[in-house]
Amino acid sequence: MKPLLLQLQNVTKEYQLGDSTIMALAGVSIDIREGEFVAIMGPSGSGKSTFLQIASMLAEPSGGIIKLKEQDVTKYDEKERARLRNREIGFVFQQFNLLARTSAVDNVSLPLIYAQVSESERHRRSVEMLQRVGLGERLANTPAQLSGGQQQRVAIARALINNPSIVFADEPTGNLDSRSGEDIKKLLTDLYQEGRTIIMVTHEEDVAAIAKRLVVFRDGQIISDTANTEHAMNKAAKVKEGSPDLEVTKTPKTKRKGRA
Repeated sequence: MKPLLLQLQNVTKEYQLGDSTIMALAGVSIDIREGEFVAIMGPSGSGKSTFLQIASMLAEPSGGIIKLKEQDVTKYDEKERARLRNREIGFVFQQFNLLARTSAVDNVSLPLIYAQVSESERHRRSVEMLQRVGLGERLANTPAQLSGGQQQRVAIARALINNPSIVFADEPTGNLDSRSGEDIKKLLTDLYQEGRTIIMVTHEEDVAAIAKRLVVFRDGQIISDTANTEHAMNKAAKVKEGSPDLEVTKTPKTKRKGRA
């Protein structure tokens, strides 16, 4: 069995909205091992996006414990979390989040600037990474000169440039046409087969199907965590449709739920 990489233990996340307390995560516990490909699904407001923000150190939990490589990182301040993200975590976003007036190679090199890598080394590694994702001929192009699928490939190259321990993908095909989406699915599958650890939030069943483990959220809780099979996908689809006849793994008492 591969080593534990990421652990969340009874993690909660609350937001204050006027006089109301919104419980976005209600006692979430999960273990992720090295080399896993995990799809996160659930209806709108289920907590899946909040989970991704907490697990990737973009936001602080309200309670519980987070461990990365068995080190407790729960109480890290923003500076420490930023350093950790730069060193250990790669991000792929639905909106790509590329700098509009910056070339593909310079977009990819950004994490290396924060890591204080020399300019020549940044350029060399960024070129190699863009070649790796099939964009070796597009190094000087800005995002406006690239298709949506090509922009997402630049974003994936940027996510990988620091050789992170985990890649978090938030709806990575959400803004793409079907052909570009298939290309990104293949690229993510290739990365998994190379040994990358990937945690991917998606609402698309065909995209979730490429993962090997399926975690389903509802009302800020994990209600299913199984190997990704046809049965698991059918159950996730029922959750999305709001079916009431699903067995929930745990149902702690929580405050009013909010969107996530």
